[in-house]
Amino acid sequence: MDAVNIIALSMGAAWASGINLYATIFMLGYMGMTGNIALPDELQMLSNPMVMTAAGFMYCVEFFADKIPGIDSGWDSIHTFIRIPAGAMLAASAVGDVTPAVELSAALLGGSLAAGSHATKAGSRLLINTSPEPVSNWGASIGEDLLVIGGLWAALNHPVLFLIALVFFIVFMIWLLPRLWRLIKALCRRVGSWLGMCEPPPTLPVETLKADAPKVVNKDSG
Repeated sequence: MDAVNIIALSMGAAWASGINLYATIFMLGYMGMTGNIALPDELQMLSNPMVMTAAGFMYCVEFFADKIPGIDSGWDSIHTFIRIPAGAMLAASAVGDVTPAVELSAALLGGSLAAGSHATKAGSRLLINTSPEPVSNWGASIGEDLLVIGGLWAALNHPVLFLIALVFFIVFMIWLLPRLWRLIKALCRRVGSWLGMCEPPPTLPVETLKADAPKVVNKDSG
C-alpha cells in the first residue's frame, strides 16, 4: 500500500475504534480473510478465526447494550479504557514495519483520534438519553454502526475522500465537544440538585430582575 492508503487505514481504524471497536476489528478481519484488502503483517492477527469470533460475539453484546437508554452510557464509560488504547494500537499496527518514531507518532495520533470520536459518541448519547422515548436512541446506535462500516469502506477504497471527510469531522468535533461538555455539566448539576447532592443553580431575586429589566419610556408623558 502507498502512503495515502496506509494513513487512511491507520487513522480510519483509530477513528472507528472510538465509536465501535468490535465492529471495526470484525470488519477489518473479515475483509482481510476474504482477500478484499491486504492487511499489514502487524494486523494479520485480526483475520484469525478466534479473534473474529471474539469480536463478533462482543459486537452482538454491544449491539443490544447500545440500544438501552442508561446502559449504553454505562457501556461507553467502561469502554473509555478499552477503545482509546485499542485505537492507538490499531493505528500503530496499521502503518506496518516502520521506525519506532513513526510507530509511536501513529499511536499518539490514533489514540487522540479514538479519544475524540469516543467522547463525541458518549457525550451525544448521554444527552440523547434525556429523552424518554427510545426511538432516538435506537436510531443513533444504528446510525453509528453504519457510520463505522461506511467510514472503513471509504478508508479502504477511497482513501483521499476519507481523509478529506476526516478533516471535516475533526473540525466539527473540536467545535462540538466544548458545547457537549457544558450541556453535560448543566445536566449533571440539575440531576444532582434533584438528589440533594449539590446546590441548585443560583437564581436572581424578583426585585433584581425587575431592576435589570429595560425600562419602557412613555412617549406621551412630558
